[in-house]
This record gives sequence, structure tokens and C-alpha cells, in this order.
Amino acid sequence: MKTVELGKTRFDTRLSKEQKQLFERAAIIGGYRSLTDFVVDTVQNKAKEIIEEREQIILTQRDQAVFFEALSNPPRPNKKLLSAKITYSKLLGE
Repeated sequence: MKTVELGKTRFDTRLSKEQKQLFERAAIIGGYRSLTDFVVDTVQNKAKEIIEEREQIILTQRDQAVFFEALSNPPRPNKKLLSAKITYSKLLGE
């Protein structure tokens, strides 16, 4: 049986003594197996949150542009819409 090695990479950083103690305390309180597990999980969750938030902003901006373009340059009504207007006007007695 052949073992497949997943692509992993290393990330090194320098922390102050206070930062390391704070992170270790949080890892213990949070029930993490190690400081590394805590850091990786926390950073990964924050990264996903930032990306999701930014993508929502981009989509919202795109939606606004489409909406305002439709208001500024509305398409001409098609036959079904004109027929619905006539039916509606008859119902109101106009």
C-alpha cells in the first residue's frame, strides 16, 4: 500500500513572551491539543471570515450596480407585461 503525502508547508513566526503565554493559556482553556492547533484553527477561521465578508461586499456592490443600471436604463416592456397592465387597468376600471 502506497502512502500519499499531503502537501504541507511550514510557517514560522516570532512572538513576545507575553503573546506566547496568552496564546498558550487560550489554547488550554479552549481545549486545544497544542498551541499549534489553536493558532492554525483560529487563523483559519479568521481568514475564512475575512474572505466571506469581503466577497459579500463585492457582490453587494455588483448587485447595486446592476440595480441602478436597471433603474437608469429600464428595458422596454414585453408583450406579457403590456397585457398584464391592460388586465390590471380593466380590473381597476381605468
